[in-house]
Amino acid sequence: MKRPRADFPDPEALLSLADAEGRLAIRVTPGARTQGIAVEGGRAVAKVRAKPQDGAANEAVRRLIASALGIAPSGVELLRGATSREKLFRIRPAA
Repeated sequence: MKRPRADFPDPEALLSLADAEGRLAIRVTPGARTQGIAVEGGRAVAKVRAKPQDGAANEAVRRLIASALGIAPSGVELLRGATSREKLFRIRPAA
């Protein structure tokens, strides 16, 4: 059975949650059944299938954010929260 595609909000809605320096706070649920990003109550929430082992969930979230924004994964950097559900990423827009 084919897995459903990840759900993403409008890229502008996601970018509107980032501050002036491009930092985006996001709450992550690892080991979820589905993958996707949502904007709930004025904050970003992500669900990824990857387990929180050896940074796999962090990498999955980084790639998910990049895919939602249509940029390369190298344009998304984890700043804080490597072992927490509350993470802070820096988004560098494509040049």
